[in-house]
Amino acid sequence: MSYLLLVLLVLVGGLVGYVRFSPNEPAAWHADPLQVTGRGADNSFLAAPGGDVEPLHLALPPDQVAARLEKIAAAWPRTRAIAGAGFHRTWITRTKWWGFPDFTSVRLVPTDDGGTDVTLFARSRFGKSDLGVNRARGQDWLAQLRS
Repeated sequence: MSYLLLVLLVLVGGLVGYVRFSPNEPAAWHADPLQVTGRGADNSFLAAPGGDVEPLHLALPPDQVAARLEKIAAAWPRTRAIAGAGFHRTWITRTKWWGFPDFTSVRLVPTDDGGTDVTLFARSRFGKSDLGVNRARGQDWLAQLRS
């Protein structure tokens, strides 16, 4: 019995190690929400034309929206920027216990009225279902930008 428990602990430890320490190449995860075609609908959230919701339109110039977005992302637990700059950024957020990586890419699009359309693509790296965490993060970030 103790041998079986030891094997189980080693397997779980290996899985946790793989999830936490597998490389996440920034170029592979830095997506443009306006270019997303195929995606796992059960583990992603897309705020773009034809996505889960339409882009958020704000009557602020892109530089002001970018500054607000940086503050929102910096305050989000276990989140850091991994790619991009200015009006097109990608952040990685890790789950609390297992450290599963999720990615949020945002592109800010200047509009003719001097405002900004915010497009966002939040998705998981592993698994087929994320229990709604990417949708919740994406909607929360958009709600904070809106307020």
